[in-house]
Amino acid sequence: MGHVYTFGIILGVLFLARQAISYISAARFKKRHGCKLARQIPQRETIIGYDFYRERVESSKNKTFLENTKKRHDTYGATWTASTMGRRFYSTIEPDNVKTVLATNFKEYGVGSRLKAFGPLLGEGIFTTDGAQWEHSRALVRPNFTRAQVADLDTFETHIQKLIGKIPTNGSTIDLQTLFFQLTLDSATEFLFGETVASLTSPEGSPQQQFGKMFDLAQVRIGARARLGNLVIFHRDPEFTAACKIVHNFVDGIINRALEKAEPVDMEKSIDGTGKKENYIFLTEMLKTTRDPKQLREELLNILLAGRDTTASLLSHTFHVLARRPDIWNKLKAEIDELGGEKPDYETLRNLKYLKWVLNESLRLFPVVPSNGRFAKKDTVLPRGGGANGESPLFIPKGGIVMYSVYVMHRREDIYGPDALEFRPERWAPEENLRPGWGYLPFNGGPRICVGQQFALTEASYTIVRILQEFAAIESRDSTAWVEGLSLTMSSGNGVKVSMIPK
Repeated sequence: MGHVYTFGIILGVLFLARQAISYISAARFKKRHGCKLARQIPQRETIIGYDFYRERVESSKNKTFLENTKKRHDTYGATWTASTMGRRFYSTIEPDNVKTVLATNFKEYGVGSRLKAFGPLLGEGIFTTDGAQWEHSRALVRPNFTRAQVADLDTFETHIQKLIGKIPTNGSTIDLQTLFFQLTLDSATEFLFGETVASLTSPEGSPQQQFGKMFDLAQVRIGARARLGNLVIFHRDPEFTAACKIVHNFVDGIINRALEKAEPVDMEKSIDGTGKKENYIFLTEMLKTTRDPKQLREELLNILLAGRDTTASLLSHTFHVLARRPDIWNKLKAEIDELGGEKPDYETLRNLKYLKWVLNESLRLFPVVPSNGRFAKKDTVLPRGGGANGESPLFIPKGGIVMYSVYVMHRREDIYGPDALEFRPERWAPEENLRPGWGYLPFNGGPRICVGQQFALTEASYTIVRILQEFAAIESRDSTAWVEGLSLTMSSGNGVKVSMIPK
């Protein structure tokens, strides 16, 4: 018994010694870099920070999470710190800090425990991994977003026509957001899998409809899982588990069919036996690199998540604004009418200047990923955020989380002017000389910048053009103010309820 007691004392002493060494090392590090403390927001206790966690959960349920974050930054400055579920995190809207995390000191930060929260659905892919594994995923995925693939709009036209066919022409109300998420799911699955889930036309209760619903459900639950941090391993959610299984089984079936068809002799072919050019399929290209069904599924789901939700969110928020701003609708329609009803190609889309400004402004006020974060892999420093005025360097300990709110940063008046809360596309005109730099981050930045950025912008641009060529006007059928709809990405919490007036 005495030996056990002595052993316990030794362990205690070693633990305290390790803590003391860590404290001294951190103190020296802070002094060497001139670091000062960040502003701590008021909390009843900072060891667990459960009150702050509970408040974040409630604001998420009430659709006020983003605005609450903005209010805190308005009150406590551009950078502040808090504790939640036993983790220390630092929230910032300083462009210099964001640049440091995402680019300058990229290797000092990682996505940390994201795999624990996202893994059951997405597995180990480009959005859930770090280091060499992430580099491998990116190298596997990036070549599939060349200009040739992005500029091929013929297949997408088929899906657009199905969407237009579901829009009432009798003045009745339709939720465009629902249609946009179906549209982008259909187009993304055809691009990725070689076969569309056809959610715009599939009957209710079909496997295709079930796949879409379960994919959406799983994404919503992932947001809640992420807030639990390391405690997510104790979280049980049977509906989430069932949804992931349905999604996996559906995708596995597509992959298995592709593997059965694929033969070594076919892997470099670009035309079929008739000499006709084959449609580009992401999965077919990936089969040239790997035949591992699990890796194929995980990379495909990672890209599906981004490719589908990014475009649907952008389209939904753009039409949310167009329905409430006839001045913007009229200017945009005048530009599109100059095409004479012709389907635009890639170059034509790039030359529609006002459309580009509208999309830039939509991404500014309604960023698809409104907040994000990185975990420090080692003791490190942010250039700003320390001291009473927030201008001194800030120490970030190993394991600390740096959260950056794109939603709030995009509303900074010192970057966008006193009308920063107004939707004004003209601010992007060359004569306005707007140069936000790292203060504008709709598709992330640095080495992990979104590989599908041009794909999403092209798809959104084409959809807007084709809809405005079909309809003369739009009327809002929702008098309520915009509220957030948060999962892994942001949508309109009330949908986009409108009436479309045909020509």
